[in-house]
Amino acid sequence: MSSFLLPMAGGLGLFLYGMKLMSDGLEKAAGARLRGILEFFTTNRFSGMLVGIFFTAIIQSSSASTVMVVSFVNAGLMNLSQAAGVILGANIGTTVTSQLVAFNLSDAAPVFLMSGVIMVMFVQNPRIKKAGEVVLGFGVLFTGLTTMSSTMSFLKDSPAVMQALSGLDNHFAAVLIGFVITAVLQSSSVTVSIVLLMASQGLLGLSICFFIILGCNMGSCVSALLASLSGKKNAKRAAVIHFLFNVFGSAAIFTMLSLFLGPITETILHISRGNVGRSVANAHTFFKIFEVLIMFPSTGLIVKLAEKIVPGDEAKPARSDLNFIGEYRSPISAIPQVRQEISRMAELANKNLELAFHAFLNCSTKHLGEIYQREEEIDSLSQKITDFLVNSNLHELPVGDREILGSMFYAVGDIERIGDLAENFADSARSAADHNSRLSKDAKRELVNMYNAVSALLKDAVVIFKEHKKEMIPDFYKHEQAIDAMERRYQKRHLNRMAQGICEPRAGLLFSDMLSSLERIADHGTNVAFSVMDHADEELLTES
Repeated sequence: MSSFLLPMAGGLGLFLYGMKLMSDGLEKAAGARLRGILEFFTTNRFSGMLVGIFFTAIIQSSSASTVMVVSFVNAGLMNLSQAAGVILGANIGTTVTSQLVAFNLSDAAPVFLMSGVIMVMFVQNPRIKKAGEVVLGFGVLFTGLTTMSSTMSFLKDSPAVMQALSGLDNHFAAVLIGFVITAVLQSSSVTVSIVLLMASQGLLGLSICFFIILGCNMGSCVSALLASLSGKKNAKRAAVIHFLFNVFGSAAIFTMLSLFLGPITETILHISRGNVGRSVANAHTFFKIFEVLIMFPSTGLIVKLAEKIVPGDEAKPARSDLNFIGEYRSPISAIPQVRQEISRMAELANKNLELAFHAFLNCSTKHLGEIYQREEEIDSLSQKITDFLVNSNLHELPVGDREILGSMFYAVGDIERIGDLAENFADSARSAADHNSRLSKDAKRELVNMYNAVSALLKDAVVIFKEHKKEMIPDFYKHEQAIDAMERRYQKRHLNRMAQGICEPRAGLLFSDMLSSLERIADHGTNVAFSVMDHADEELLTES
């Protein structure tokens, strides 16, 4: 028995590792670009479905796709209708792996292995190294398949095994087996590939394979359900949508198979030219396409049902808590999640600046308690985001994302500094109120002009950072330069007023500090906006 189990376990281990190496390599090599496609082209359900097919076919993992969709929904980057389209497409895209396995490229495995090793070990370019991981994973995968296939061939000589497998004719039991194995392995592609090998060796009848595949379809939902546990209600609903699609679709196919099993089996065999392995792969693809065709028109109803299963409005989280970053996430989703979180932090800092400035202008202490409380929340949020960035930096990320992650460290620091300067304004407001320090009308007017210009710049900075709108950079840069010139001009006018005795000394000092602080806030806001740029974008500044 050990002569069978050890090679089988080794082959399965190679297959699983090859799958992971391929999927992770593809995510790292092309993840950032694939994420951009996903963000841009999921404007409606149909385009989302096409992107889901393409995306999942590339990374060869519907689990990875649906986990990322759940992360995007949690970050507010995708609504439930768009998510439903991507999930439908992912169901079709995941069948690519079984189709590749059915082609039996085992003879070419050594070529893939050697090519992948050369690319990984002897090439310095990060993208080529990651592509090498994909090629290496492909070779490891088919090496594992060869090992499992040769091991399974010996099972045919065991009467006990053949009797047990030939006795598997309970359709519900077959569905349960497919569900459990896929839930454990968290990959329907792996389970279907194993079933394909067993069918090719004559260990499983083709008909019973169809029902195991249905179980695989439902078992593939476990990853998304786990990913949603720590997320918002909409993230949970996205995972439920994935589950409902597969359950209802599998139920419809189960009914059809129960009624017309013979004709369906013969048809698929005929299309596959009698090749049993190809028949399993084709059945997997046909079932998924059929599910999408029957479920796509009722997507709206599925979304509504998911909203009933996960009822209620989103609980309002504490401002110091992470809103968009969940515990379970995919490497591709890290950047958009952090971007959303940092943007929210910037909005809190802007709100504090607004309250603190008007408190100073009106010599009021009314909102100072709220300002100090929000500043503590900004500091807490800054620490949590920084911890997440540090943790993410320790893990493998898509090529290009590590540099973006580095710029986000600085963006968090700049926003925290804006919050600190807003707190200083609150201190100045208390001081002005305690000493009844009054500014002249001209000083007030100039401060208001300066604040309005800085406030507008900060709002633009958040838009540029959050939506990655580099095209706004030239006008933004001109705006920042105008603020610098405004600060110098107003400081000179202020010195003239001080010399003429128009402004009292204490108020005059506060005015000068406020102008300088507002200019520094504009600098920090500029750093946040410029964090979206790379070396190739420096011409945006020269053009302006």
